[in-house]
Amino acid sequence: MSSTRRNSRSSDLLPDPVSSPAPVRTKRALFLLLLTTIFPGSAQWVSGKRALGGFVMRITMACWVLLLAVLALALFKRDWLLGLLARTSVQFAVSVLLVALAVGWLLMFLNTLAIIKPRYLAPGARIGLIATLLVLALGITGAMGYGAFVLNKGRQTIATVFSPGPAFKPVDGRYNIAVLGADAAGNREGVRTDSMSLLSVDAKTGKSLLISIPRNMQNAQFSKDSPMRKVYPEGYDCGDECLFNAIYRDATDNHSDLYPGVANPGAQATMEAIEGTTGLKVQAYVMIDMGGFAGFINAMGGVDVVSGGWVPYNAKYWPNSSVNTHWFAPGEHHFTGKQALWFARSRDFTTDYHRIARQQCLQQAMIKQFSPQTLLTRFTEVMDAGEELVETNIPQQQLGSFLNLADKARKTPFKRLTLGAPDFGSAGDKFSTYPNFDAIHTRIEDLIAAQSATKPAETSSPKASKPAKKSPADETPGTDSAPERNSEPGEIGTVASDAPTEQPDGSELTEKYLVTLEQIGATGTLEKIAANNNECSVP
Repeated sequence: MSSTRRNSRSSDLLPDPVSSPAPVRTKRALFLLLLTTIFPGSAQWVSGKRALGGFVMRITMACWVLLLAVLALALFKRDWLLGLLARTSVQFAVSVLLVALAVGWLLMFLNTLAIIKPRYLAPGARIGLIATLLVLALGITGAMGYGAFVLNKGRQTIATVFSPGPAFKPVDGRYNIAVLGADAAGNREGVRTDSMSLLSVDAKTGKSLLISIPRNMQNAQFSKDSPMRKVYPEGYDCGDECLFNAIYRDATDNHSDLYPGVANPGAQATMEAIEGTTGLKVQAYVMIDMGGFAGFINAMGGVDVVSGGWVPYNAKYWPNSSVNTHWFAPGEHHFTGKQALWFARSRDFTTDYHRIARQQCLQQAMIKQFSPQTLLTRFTEVMDAGEELVETNIPQQQLGSFLNLADKARKTPFKRLTLGAPDFGSAGDKFSTYPNFDAIHTRIEDLIAAQSATKPAETSSPKASKPAKKSPADETPGTDSAPERNSEPGEIGTVASDAPTEQPDGSELTEKYLVTLEQIGATGTLEKIAANNNECSVP
C-alpha cells in the first residue's frame, strides 16, 4: 500500500496537498483550477493521472486547432465558412459536439475539485475556491449548452423555411430575388400580394437595386418560358381586373395545372411576370406575410427611419369623434413592428406610389440594421419570427453566400426604382396603366451599369415587351383604383405652394391640428400637407 502511494506521489508534479503549508495548498488549488479552465486535462496530467489527462488533453488540443481554423476561415474565407455553417447537417453535428464537450468539461471540473481536496484548505480559501469553480463550470458549460441550443434552433428554422436543393449561381454577375408582401387576413379570401419588388444584388460588391412594381400595374409581360405566356400571349391584359397583384391568385386558382410539382404556382407565376416586365432573370422569391411582419420587426428590436413628411395611419378613434386618423410627424422614428406596418401601408390622402417609396425605405432600413450583431443578440426571437414571416424557395445551401452578401449590401450604395411615379412621370401620367417596357428595360440596364461602372450593353436583356399602349389623348388623371381615400396630387413628393407649413396662429403643425382639419372636412389641405410623405431615408 505504501509503495503504491509513493509511486503515485512521484508522478504528481505538484506539492502534496496534505503535508504542504496552507498557503501552498491554496496556490496549488488555484493553479489546478486555472489549468482546467484554460486547457482541460492538464490538471489531471500534472497531478499524476497521466492516462486520463493525456486523453483529455488530446481532445482539447484538437478543439483549439479547430477553433483556430474557424477563426482563420472567418478572416480569409468567410463566405465558405458561412456556407458550411448554414448546412443543417453541420449545425446538428456541431450542436452534438458542443453538448458532449460541455458534459466533458463539467466532469473535468468535478474531477479537479476531487484532486484539490478542499477539506485540506483553510475555511476561507475553501469557500472562495468552490464558489469560483462553480461559477466557471456553470458559465463555460452553460455557454456551450446555449450554443448547442442556438444551432439546433437555427437548424429547425432553416429546415422549416428554406427548401432543399443545390445553390444557384448569379446571372450576369447578379442575384435577382422577387420580394412579395402577402396579405392573407381573415377578412380576405385567399392570399393577396399587396407589394411586389425585385431585389437585384451584385454578387461581388453587394451593391443593390430595389425595383418596386405598383400593384395596379397592367399588361404585365411574362417571361418567354412562362406557362402563363400561353394563356396571356399579349401580356396580362384582360381589362381593369388584370392588375399585377391579381397574378398570384389567378395562377393559384385557375392555372395551377400549368405548374405540376411546383409548391406555390402563384409565387412562380408572379416571379415570371416580374422577370418579363423587368428583363432580369428572377432566380427565387421571398414571400413576406404581413401578419408576421410586425413580429419580425419586434424581434429585431425595432427599426429606425427618417420620415420627410406627415404620414397618416388608422388607429383608435379620437375621443368624441368619428375620426380615427393618427399621424407620424416628420423626423427620425424608432418604430415598433406595428408602427412600421402602419408606416409602410399608409396611403390615406396620398397614392400607392407614396407608400411604395416608404416601403422601399423600410426595406433598406431593415437590410442596413439587420446586422450579425442583431442576429446573435436576438437570435431566438428572430428565428421564431422568421418561421411565421417568410416563405421562400431559396435553397438551404444558398444561405451561406447570401448571409455574406447581405453583410456587404448593408455597407454599399442602395438604389431604388419604381415602375411608375416618380421615376416614370407623375401619378397622373398613368405609366402603370400604359407601361413602356422598352423604357423600363433601358432604365434598369442604365442603373445596373452605373453600379458596375461599365457601359450598358446594347442588347443585354431580353425584350419581352410588345409596343406599349398609349394613353388616350383625352384621358384625364383619375383616382387610384383602391377604394380608400386617395388623391392624385401630381408629381409625388412635391409640396403644393399653398400647403400650410404652420397653423393659422403661427405655431408649428401638430397631430391635433391635422385631426381638426379632417374633422371639419379640409381633406384638400391634408392632401397638400401629406404630399411629400414619400420622402424617407435611413439614418
